[in-house]
Amino acid sequence: MANNNYEVSEVESKQYIVVMVGNEQYGIDISYIDNIVRMQKITRVPKVQPYFTGVINLRGEVVPIMSLRKKMDLADDVFTNASRIIILKLEDNASIGIIVDEVKEVVNLGEDEIDKTNKGKFIDAVGKHGNELISLLAINSIVEDDI
Repeated sequence: MANNNYEVSEVESKQYIVVMVGNEQYGIDISYIDNIVRMQKITRVPKVQPYFTGVINLRGEVVPIMSLRKKMDLADDVFTNASRIIILKLEDNASIGIIVDEVKEVVNLGEDEIDKTNKGKFIDAVGKHGNELISLLAINSIVEDDI
């Protein structure tokens, strides 16, 4: 009987990469992440949206790069040694990179630690990890009409 109780109380969990953008922590569902790379030379592309930073050559593939800060109407990017480009794999094998200030850690969040929200266009839910809150990014909303 105790075994059945254990199975019932088991909660599905997902892994999220926790990143910093400004002073805020955001979580990105790990299933979207293809790669995390150091900042590198970004080639500008004329006549694109202001949050579209340009393109990089990643192992022979041209990948568009977007500033998460500009997309979310925050201050301009300030690149440091901690800045990273997170390469996201989208539908149809398309890739896009998003610039974050820092990659902190990978966390597991159970369904009971995630509160769905509609508190903004780019935030899907809020995760509770220990005594910290992590805004979980709605990747599809962020990358819409960017490519």
